[in-house]
Amino acid sequence: MSRDGTRAAVLFDVDGTLVDTTYLHTVAWWEALRQAGRPVPMSLIHRTIGMGSDQLLARLLGEDHDPEEAASVSAAHHALYAEYWPRLAPLEGAADLLRACAGRGWTVVLASSARGDELAAMRRAVGADDVVTAATSSDDVEASKPAPDLVESALEHAGTTPDRAVFVGDTVWDVAACSRAGVPCLGVLSGGLTRQELAEAGAAEVYENPADLLAHLDDSLLGRPPGGA
Repeated sequence: MSRDGTRAAVLFDVDGTLVDTTYLHTVAWWEALRQAGRPVPMSLIHRTIGMGSDQLLARLLGEDHDPEEAASVSAAHHALYAEYWPRLAPLEGAADLLRACAGRGWTVVLASSARGDELAAMRRAVGADDVVTAATSSDDVEASKPAPDLVESALEHAGTTPDRAVFVGDTVWDVAACSRAGVPCLGVLSGGLTRQELAEAGAAEVYENPADLLAHLDDSLLGRPPGGA
């Protein structure tokens, strides 16, 4: 803890960063849109994964879309995605990475904009709640990514400030939200984007997946907490 009482915190996105869900979400949105008579290619849907559902649907359906239609599609996506919850799988090294960060003095916060029930399913999949200090959900923010609200909420949960935090995420929307909040973002490729895409978006460092970040932890921004623990 620093002299002013703030803690050094690492804020982890969960979908696609700690749990292998990106393409499950893509399929669920694809099917939900198809059921609504609004088919969209999976390649386009994948590019929007990581945005809040309101932003995602505005991009896929158009800014002037019918709010009732959007709510129906979102509900269908939730139901379809929920079918995968019992089979969710953590990404390689996810739990070990969280524990390694905690062992180095970082306060570990899960910075998710998922619904509470979705987040609970992902936390069970990761299996590292013993080192998680706090977590955010969609209930904690008014504006979804790429707005900075989620990152700012995670900072509040951690009891820290942007200069004492590092974010880990898998999408350009994570990077954009962090940039607006003044928090450096480490990117991982486990969400299906390229190294170039994340780097050009502004990611400070890019790794293959949680296991790769763990293997290079000493040389990363997470090598030791800023200003000590």
